[in-house]
Amino acid sequence: MNKPLSIAAIKEQLQEIQSLEDQRWTAIRADSRKGVQAAIKSWERNYQLNLGLRERQIQMMSFEEELKSKGRLAIAGIDEVGRGPLAGPVVAAAVILPTEIPFLPVNDSKQLSAKKREQLYDQIMAIADVGIGLVSPETIDAVNIYEATKLAMLQAIANLQQEPDSLLIDAMKLPLPVEQQSIIKGDAKSVSIAAASIVAKVYRDRLMTEYALQYPHYGFEKNAGYGTQLHLAGLDSHGITPIHRKTFDPIKTMLRGQ
Repeated sequence: MNKPLSIAAIKEQLQEIQSLEDQRWTAIRADSRKGVQAAIKSWERNYQLNLGLRERQIQMMSFEEELKSKGRLAIAGIDEVGRGPLAGPVVAAAVILPTEIPFLPVNDSKQLSAKKREQLYDQIMAIADVGIGLVSPETIDAVNIYEATKLAMLQAIANLQQEPDSLLIDAMKLPLPVEQQSIIKGDAKSVSIAAASIVAKVYRDRLMTEYALQYPHYGFEKNAGYGTQLHLAGLDSHGITPIHRKTFDPIKTMLRGQ
């Protein structure tokens, strides 16, 4: 009689199994050991979760599928991060996913954990044509945050390797002679915009973590420049840095009082 596989070996097999049709699944389910049954329950939870995510991705591909039916081959999803912070740049990303979009459990970047965003960022960067746009605090102060966001998006598109034939943009219209759709809450409705949202968020968060080394009193590695209690306390104690937005309150009021 063959010795049964160890529980550790069965857990490894479960990581490889993607479908209930896998022959190994029948054998594993018949194993009555408590450790195996616990591993089965965990696998089934993840399987159901992934089924839901795959169904959601199909729904989120409706804009892309409609454009593909019209012959569009280079569809760029565009989103930005960093309109609201008191410090740091506004960052936009433009993402052209491959024609056959693989399974990417994407969503609005704010709805994902930092670990999941990092994993998805690496996946997206490996398979997609990605352009990044970055507009400095000085430019934000000079032209206002709305116009700076447009500039960041235009930069991101210009930094793509290929020229897009259609744009899906999160709640924005751009002055470009390219077919485009402005989609409210697009990062929750379009897989391409969601991918751009994740790329922009991770890119900016990493940048703000680097700034935290240069300006260590504001918690940029935790708050990404938003006006948290720690950040405001840093402003009170250490003043304004070169990466603060001088047209944003309370910084604008602090400057008036100087």
